[in-house]
Amino acid sequence: MTRLETAGRTRSTLLVMLAMLLTVPAFTGGDSFARPRSLATPEILTAPAVSDMVPVLPPAVCSVQAVDVPDDSGGLISVTWEFSKDAPAAEFVTGFEILRYAPGETPTSVGDVPPADREFDDDSAEDGTTYQYIVRSVSLSGFTDSEPSGPAVASAQWFAGARFPVLVVTLFFCVAVLFFVQRARGGAELFIRKIPGLEAVDDAVGRATEMGRPVLFVPGIETVSEVGTLAALTILGHVARRVANHGTRLLVPVADPIVMTTAQEIVRTAYAEVGQLDAYDPGSVAYLTYDQFGYTAGVDGIMVRERPEAVFLLGTFYAESLILAETGHAIGAIQIAGTKETSQLPFFVAACDYTLIGEELFAASSYLSREPVMLGSLKGQDLTKMAIVYVMVFAFVVGTVGALFFPGGNSFFSRVFDALYSWFG
Repeated sequence: MTRLETAGRTRSTLLVMLAMLLTVPAFTGGDSFARPRSLATPEILTAPAVSDMVPVLPPAVCSVQAVDVPDDSGGLISVTWEFSKDAPAAEFVTGFEILRYAPGETPTSVGDVPPADREFDDDSAEDGTTYQYIVRSVSLSGFTDSEPSGPAVASAQWFAGARFPVLVVTLFFCVAVLFFVQRARGGAELFIRKIPGLEAVDDAVGRATEMGRPVLFVPGIETVSEVGTLAALTILGHVARRVANHGTRLLVPVADPIVMTTAQEIVRTAYAEVGQLDAYDPGSVAYLTYDQFGYTAGVDGIMVRERPEAVFLLGTFYAESLILAETGHAIGAIQIAGTKETSQLPFFVAACDYTLIGEELFAASSYLSREPVMLGSLKGQDLTKMAIVYVMVFAFVVGTVGALFFPGGNSFFSRVFDALYSWFG
């Protein structure tokens, strides 16, 4: 290559490098892959508008009302207000702050509520003090206070008007119980529907006596504080008197030490009442274990070994109900069962001869003893329940007639139904 050609190439290379240096400012931020700016239309930078930098305050709420909460024990004032979501800048509201002040005092905050709420209950108010409230709309830019509410004074009421129907039903129940108790004490014969399970107690004890086999009484697996256990112990006293009269052996396995002591005293008293105290065996009432299925296994063992002719399963039972009832059925015993656990009643109905359903277990003491106070209480309860059912049926008929024949809702039937529903609802 000649010296002239070498000089020409060097000059060309320098021209190319100079051209590249002149075009660098046309690229954004020096990025070689950015699009070059147009030299004919240069970019114009605009400053933000002045209005965008001014904080926007939230709108104030309106119609602030403060009233004492009715039918309460005092110290409670309800504050309500209205707030339009269509107001300017309403979407910026982050919540409401409730301010309270008494005459001559500075407003102080008593609570905050979310932006969706329109009510606040002030439970820190003092009875007899006049308060006024201000609802403050809060946003990130600031807050706006409402006009103060009218004066409100918290006070306690002696009677809750909303519970007036409960008072009427309670008075009706008390009058009914006292009426029937007086009738029972006067010698009147009060009718009580026959309960087959309790009517069969004497037959079951008599059958066990004829067969020369013992009577097994299982009072459930719960403690003596359970109402089902108390009802079972009441029936145990009646069964113990029948057993003492017939001279039959009685077996009472229990799952609680306190229940054992109570059952021993009940059986001992029953034997003494019929003049058979010498025949009483303290070992007839025995404590097995508090473990649920350990107790179940122990009772099943007694059934298989002693083969009682009559089995009473009365009290509180759970998963062991079918195991006990099935074992009693397998040995051919006559079984009378009852429990307050409705989920276990189907097992007793399927495997036992007689089952006390629902309140029959709790009515057993009145049914068996025929004591005037107990009989009067039972009859009073039945009359009250029957009256409530009649009122419900009447309200249903009135509401149905009003809806079918007077669909407008302004008929006499509709108004009566609404009154009954608000009264008892």
